[in-house]
Amino acid sequence: MVSPVTVGGSFETLSRGDLAVLVPELLLCGQLIDRSGMAHLIVEYGREGMAEVAIAEWESASPWYTRRMQKALRYEGDDVVTIFKGLQLDIGAPPQFMDFRYRVDDPQHGEFWLDHCGALTDVEPLGDEFVTTMCHDIEDPTFDATAIATNAHAQIRPIHRPPRKPADRHPHCAWTVVIDPSHVPPVMTAHTEQIGRTAAVSVELSPIDGSDDGAADYSGPLLSDLRFSDFSQSALVRIAQEVCLQHHLLALGFLLAVRGRSSADKAREITLKQLTGIAGVASQRIRDALGLPPDLEGLSVVLELHPLLNPKQYVEREIRWDGESLEILISRTGLVDADGGWPTLIDGEHLDPLQALVRGVNPHFTARVLDDSEAGLLITVDTTAEAAPECVEVAITKVSSGAAFAFEDRGIPLPLFVV
Repeated sequence: MVSPVTVGGSFETLSRGDLAVLVPELLLCGQLIDRSGMAHLIVEYGREGMAEVAIAEWESASPWYTRRMQKALRYEGDDVVTIFKGLQLDIGAPPQFMDFRYRVDDPQHGEFWLDHCGALTDVEPLGDEFVTTMCHDIEDPTFDATAIATNAHAQIRPIHRPPRKPADRHPHCAWTVVIDPSHVPPVMTAHTEQIGRTAAVSVELSPIDGSDDGAADYSGPLLSDLRFSDFSQSALVRIAQEVCLQHHLLALGFLLAVRGRSSADKAREITLKQLTGIAGVASQRIRDALGLPPDLEGLSVVLELHPLLNPKQYVEREIRWDGESLEILISRTGLVDADGGWPTLIDGEHLDPLQALVRGVNPHFTARVLDDSEAGLLITVDTTAEAAPECVEVAITKVSSGAAFAFEDRGIPLPLFVV
């Protein structure tokens, strides 16, 4: 079993080795947020409406969390290398599942390509129209939104991209990155500005202790792959926190975009479905990755680490495990409450995300309300004789190959220098 997590400890009490396993899981779960949400958007708005929401959510979130990670790991800059490092720590490009490869020609020019794109393999069965929507309509504005977080004059343009012709073409796609003063920077959208004013953009997370064993930052050369075990324990804590914050920023962008198309009640309904799907898949993957038992103690650890309830500086909550009973207190006074993020959607009448989370650890678990007031939501977890069936929202998310994806050890990464 994973080393015990103390009450309120969250990532800080995990070992360096456990954190190195957990961080890529969190990155992958961030990518699966869209696999959870987009199916429900297609039902409501069709393919084109889904694309418009996807563009808005990523445009809203990615510039802010990209800059946060640059600052946290001390690789701030304005060149192609900085852009590529950011992609390696972005929930939009989880390692191996979205297998980005990089080449740097000079500080202003480079290329990347995907030897494997899990998102493409998920979408290709839906046909060329859906592939074009993802790889053209959505990627064009959102790639640039990520790049301009580093340099306003950066542009990402395709060399080739799907629909694949021939059908087995490899790499799946290839892109150039060019930084040129003649490139006219895109105008920041109103939804991006609005997300920039949230507490999630400015919240202070755990500082990195430079005296820890292992790398305290990513200020060195660009690496072909990030081997998370090379980072220090405190650096991994901060990375995990930042990745969870990426989840919340993306969810805020999603909610903002859906509210622009629907009533407040409909937007809440759709976002709750999105959250329910990813909550269940994430808890199951965290349990399996860390070898946790499917009992209440194992669930208490999952709760301390789950992106819905992290980082603790942003989500005010308490996990109470006394060896016999397990309670979850979700406060209503945290920074996430000021932003109207994920936890604010959950109350005594809307428990589906928590039910999916606890049943991702064990289908015999069920969440029961002890108190629901302005101060917070207090939940206990019961064990039932009969296993609950998997909910529809989790089953939809598991259609993605990412839900069962297995990471591999790729050995020592190579530094990438100017060719």
